Amino acid sequence: MLYKVAHILRDKFGWLWDIIEKINSWLFFLRYGGRLKGFSFSAVPDGYEILPLRDVSTEKVVAFFEQQPDEAYTFFHPHGFDATSIKKLQMNRSFLAYVLLENNHIVGYVFLRSFFTGKCFRGKMVDCQHRGKGLAKVLGMIANEIAYNIGLRMFATVSPENIASFASTKAVNDIKIIKQMPNGDYLIEELPKTK
Repeated sequence: MLYKVAHILRDKFGWLWDIIEKINSWLFFLRYGGRLKGFSFSAVPDGYEILPLRDVSTEKVVAFFEQQPDEAYTFFHPHGFDATSIKKLQMNRSFLAYVLLENNHIVGYVFLRSFFTGKCFRGKMVDCQHRGKGLAKVLGMIANEIAYNIGLRMFATVSPENIASFASTKAVNDIKIIKQMPNGDYLIEELPKTK
């Protein structure tokens, strides 16, 4: 229900969505901000660096998204990719986004669109030239470290046609399918891996 309402507000009532985002950002930071201080990641492999989105230049982030082929956006369209949209995300304290760098170049992007209610929606993208190196799994583990360490329940939508995304998610999480969305995607809860 929350997912559907959020998409209606974002797509049809942008001004209202912006107000809700600001309120949620403030409430989320009050509730969870202290848990994020001094946070470090154990999932980052040697030779890579992880930085919060807000610590990376907007231009560099926009360039990363522009370099991806059109097919990368078949299943991935959680927000705008222009400079204005990225700047808004960088200022949003409830949008926990990180970039994975190799030799100072962005090779991966992961985010948790978080809500003060204790839920978040995860998304990730690996640079088209760096696929097949296990980086989607690394990004999934980074999302897990954030969500589970600060106490968030993590959800995502995954298309059954996006086999690679399902595989990388299953590699680091147990999956509970909540329901199939009208567009055919599955709304899933990502749970800590038990086996």
